[in-house]
Amino acid sequence: MKSKKEKHMNNHSGQKLAGKIAVITGGSSGIGLATAKRFVEEGAHVVITGRREKELKEAAASIERNVTTVVGDVSRLEDLDRLYAVVKEKHGHIDILFANAGAGTLAPLAVATEDHFDQTFDVNVKGMFFTVQKALPLFKDGGSIILTSSVSNVLGLPGFTAYAASKAAVRNLARGWAKELIDRKIRVNCMSPGAIDTPALATTAGLTPEQVEQAIAQFTTQIPMGRRGMPEEIAAAVVFLASDESSYITGIDLPVDGGMAQG
Repeated sequence: MKSKKEKHMNNHSGQKLAGKIAVITGGSSGIGLATAKRFVEEGAHVVITGRREKELKEAAASIERNVTTVVGDVSRLEDLDRLYAVVKEKHGHIDILFANAGAGTLAPLAVATEDHFDQTFDVNVKGMFFTVQKALPLFKDGGSIILTSSVSNVLGLPGFTAYAASKAAVRNLARGWAKELIDRKIRVNCMSPGAIDTPALATTAGLTPEQVEQAIAQFTTQIPMGRRGMPEEIAAAVVFLASDESSYITGIDLPVDGGMAQG
């Protein structure tokens, strides 16, 4: 039989997030789901949230283990309260928060509506702000918070200017919060995906199939690496920011964009 010490070492061998409790918003597809899977592989227990129960349950089934789901919309503060009530009851604390939920729809300036603007900022800025605020009482000192921004935080993105502006706001939240939370040894970093191969472009951006194909082709010409990224490539970067591997990094924006915003 193995000694307790050997068992302990085996459980932790090579796992960057062994025993950590992680909350992921926007966890039912794309980047959020890929990251949840990778977190669990790295030894974490994850709590994922999203607006659609069916997709959330399917996501949990594909993750298979160490996962809890909570249906909710980050722009609704009562939904955030319910999310953290579940986290508190089940786990008692949080080590890692991946504030990933976001939305962006096509709306050129000349035709954009107030609803379009409000919806974009309610999810991407207000939702992000209170996702982090309401997590703080559960956070262990020394935790890690990762915010999903976008390469559009530094690029002009015609037709998506409200989205790009909201993501620039996220970038700035990371800067300020990194300083505010330094006494608690909580690191706050931003991660900015480029064009990633996820369902979002086809399902939530308000584009026709033809426009989706055009957008992908256009993005690809702007990416030095000549291809869209995979969700798993984003997940690898988030694991780095979530783990002790990045222990001396706070307040940064890590672009994961194939060089798209670097030209």
